[in-house]
Amino acid sequence: MGTRSDALFWIWFGAGLLLLSGVSLCIGAASLFSGDMGASWLIAVSRFPRTAAALLAGMGLALAGVVVQQTVQNRLVEPSMTGTPESAMLGLLAITLLMPGAPMMAKMAVGTLAALAGTAGFLMLATRVPRQDPMLLPLVGMIYGGIIGAVGLWIAWSTDLMQVLGIWRVGEFSGIIQGRYEMLWVVAVLAVLLYGVADRITLLGLGETQARSLGLNYKQTRALGLVIVAAITALVIVTVGTLPFVGLVAPNIVSRWRGDDLRANLPIIAVGGAGMVLAADVIGRLVRYPYEIPAATVFSVFGAGVFLWLLYAAPARSSHG
Repeated sequence: MGTRSDALFWIWFGAGLLLLSGVSLCIGAASLFSGDMGASWLIAVSRFPRTAAALLAGMGLALAGVVVQQTVQNRLVEPSMTGTPESAMLGLLAITLLMPGAPMMAKMAVGTLAALAGTAGFLMLATRVPRQDPMLLPLVGMIYGGIIGAVGLWIAWSTDLMQVLGIWRVGEFSGIIQGRYEMLWVVAVLAVLLYGVADRITLLGLGETQARSLGLNYKQTRALGLVIVAAITALVIVTVGTLPFVGLVAPNIVSRWRGDDLRANLPIIAVGGAGMVLAADVIGRLVRYPYEIPAATVFSVFGAGVFLWLLYAAPARSSHG
């Protein structure tokens, strides 16, 4: 894609994202243009935080998907298929039970550590899965995540925390207000960090032997990538809940459109994931207005369709190796 085409893309995409953000800000604030101060307050306290949270969550999960796919060399895998969200929820359940009054940062730290441990467990399984059929690894990941999720479900049922677990399991933004989403700005910091190591993340996709031959510290780079994935996943779950398929859809669409230049693609993947999650939230708010459908439900329908298309269209491309 040439410089002129890139410029046109960013102009059109930026305009579309601004329009979508404007719609998100104005839903439920119809009196905004009448000078009603209540509408302005609603936008500042509720609508802007909600819009920002959707954008940040989508951006983070899309980038996390890239890291996971490069690490396991399989385009059909994303964080929700590696047991990462379920592990984070297990950690959050543990600290809720042991330290119910713990500050949000402590819960975030425990969730991140649990997510990191769960992802490491998936990687150990991944080394034993044959790579000939790219579908085997996502299936193993879903089974692995299902087992961890079942453990969490049993603990929540036994301790009367089903309602809390239910909030984490379905991503939606209706409860986002000022003061309850600001931790998601850490996702922006992690996105900048990921862009800085984009070339090293690209080498992960070549496999350990080739990456080492090119001078990459493979274990260190993989560990850094997994910490970023775990932190993003825990942040999103603590704040808005689980949003499946975001890390699968955005990277695959961009890769099929622009190729595999990860450094050039990362900004597009980030804004693509952000825009798609915000669109899912807006659709969920408008389909049965004034009632809402969770953004995770709306995106799951779209994401499942894309997943099936990826399987049907070109399964051979789903593996790097």
